[in-house]
Amino acid sequence: MFTRIDHVTICVSDLQQAMAQFRKLGFNVNMGGVHVGKGTHNAIAFNDEDYIELLGIRDRAEYDAAVKAGNGDAGLAEFIAAGGGLRSIMIQSDDLADDVAAMRSRGVDVSDAVEGGRRTPAGQDLKWKVAVLGAKNALPIYFIQHLTPLAERRKSAGAAAAQPNQVHTLERTYIVVKNAESEAAAYAKVLGMAQPALQKGTVIMSNMAVFQIGPTGLGIVTPYAPGPAAEVLERRGPGPFQALYRTKSMGAAAKWIEAQGMPPLERGVRNTGEHAMLATPRDACGAYIGFVGRE
Repeated sequence: MFTRIDHVTICVSDLQQAMAQFRKLGFNVNMGGVHVGKGTHNAIAFNDEDYIELLGIRDRAEYDAAVKAGNGDAGLAEFIAAGGGLRSIMIQSDDLADDVAAMRSRGVDVSDAVEGGRRTPAGQDLKWKVAVLGAKNALPIYFIQHLTPLAERRKSAGAAAAQPNQVHTLERTYIVVKNAESEAAAYAKVLGMAQPALQKGTVIMSNMAVFQIGPTGLGIVTPYAPGPAAEVLERRGPGPFQALYRTKSMGAAAKWIEAQGMPPLERGVRNTGEHAMLATPRDACGAYIGFVGRE
């Protein structure tokens, strides 16, 4: 069963600079490790159960060789060269082989559940299984089942301390498309969920179909007016563009960010009546990063 959104991946040209920038946004970011044989490395900011992954190319020759051999992240270098940002959304499964079988029974083109891993700077090997969608269902979502327990993964990412921005969980991610209603049907088939009715998003200025996966939401959106979704659709085309995080204190988040010398974040009011803050791609390595919670 799909249990939640596990993490989002933000692709960057310089991992150290990206880590520094996300620390300014109040995230506890630490080196995650290297993907052996892939030419990439990452950094992790852990919340209670989900995390942000910052991903960069560590060794271009190794990366190119992996892509040529068919086991690398094809398109990553081009995505980064075009400005980077939020590239993919990983959905967690508690039994990936079973979920792959269920997707195939619905006619979904999806790979087998393949084991993967990375080595942390401390030498710990973290293990998982991952499945990817095929060309007939080419959506920017992936599926993961962790083989390393959550407590060990959190420890390896240095997640003991609270985030300075008081973020504790992912609320929702957004993927912009040209027609939310028709595209949501494809996501419903892949996820094995009913297609949600469209609702109006007043911060991202979009009509959106929100799939609730455990405690987290996956929004498929189309802009109805100028705003973040329209900006991304025009600049880069369809794809993931924003992650929205719930903080225990909007005031603490705003205070931390301003103390780092950053300008105040943009403000808006959600269709729920809650106030939200939004870091733009200029300040969040090509992505939109939102905050929502108590003032």
